[in-house]
Amino acid sequence: MIGRIASTMVFVALAGLTATGVSAADTPPKGQNCWATHYGVMPAGARTANGDFYDGNRDAAATSLSRNPQLPFGTKVKVTNVKTKKSLTVVINDRGTYAWTKEVPKCLDLTDGAFQRLGGKINPDDGHIVVKEQIVK
Repeated sequence: MIGRIASTMVFVALAGLTATGVSAADTPPKGQNCWATHYGVMPAGARTANGDFYDGNRDAAATSLSRNPQLPFGTKVKVTNVKTKKSLTVVINDRGTYAWTKEVPKCLDLTDGAFQRLGGKINPDDGHIVVKEQIVK
């Protein structure tokens, strides 16, 4: 229990640092391709930022804390892999501490299952896919 509390405190501290001083220029421009990454290993019993238990096979995603405005929890996003043309709709249930930059245009952190269904390979050397995102709801 103490370990989980400590982990949560570290996440909150990092989240606060990442979000500080972010401007709209740090948000992926509407309609521009961006990178979707995958969570990777999550500890048993981990919860997402909205309180859900993490399910690595669910069609869900975290959105960057640098996004302005934030995508509210429950927002549905159609994600299409630009290379394979595969698409699926994910629900936003988490926040990531990563930031969008022109050099590394990360927009979503997908569950491993969603990432693989879009054609991504769970591989540390190839940890992202180029996607288009469309807000559904």
